[in-house]
Amino acid sequence: MKLNYFLTFAITSFLSAGIATGSIANPKFDTISNTTTSGAIAQNPCAGANPCAGKNSGNIYVENNAAIRGADTVSYFTQSKAVKGNSKYQYKWKGANWYFSSAENRDLFAQNPEKYAPQYGGHCAYGMAKGKLAPIDPNAWSIVDGKLYLNYSKEVKELWTKDIPGHIAIADQNWSRIASK
Repeated sequence: MKLNYFLTFAITSFLSAGIATGSIANPKFDTISNTTTSGAIAQNPCAGANPCAGKNSGNIYVENNAAIRGADTVSYFTQSKAVKGNSKYQYKWKGANWYFSSAENRDLFAQNPEKYAPQYGGHCAYGMAKGKLAPIDPNAWSIVDGKLYLNYSKEVKELWTKDIPGHIAIADQNWSRIASK
């Protein structure tokens, strides 16, 4: 019990520090597939003040001058995994630079960005259901009804999956309000 409390406290403290400073390390992309971890974290890291203030370009989540942390958004649909994009294959859309792992993926996106772009501008889907713009981990994702949803972490994705239809309904309403500002 004490160890569980300590781990919850440590994870929450680490996540809070990372959100507050914007220093969350970029995760690895190349070999990570869409898996979830067991055990949700005790507190919601998407809660509180807007952790993404100043990091959105035209309502797109941008970090280090790249949309969705430089992940190739097309790869989620074509390879069923997160793949790091390359600035050599970039496309500007909605004021953000989107990186792709190949010219083919860049061209697929350019032909139909709405098909491949993540929901809520690439912000955390669970955070959006809570009314917050929150950062994402490109490895925490889901495709639901042909749409890409990203989450803050695999643990937060686990919270998201407990009621995907309900979270989408609320997040869609929140996004309409936030995106129109």
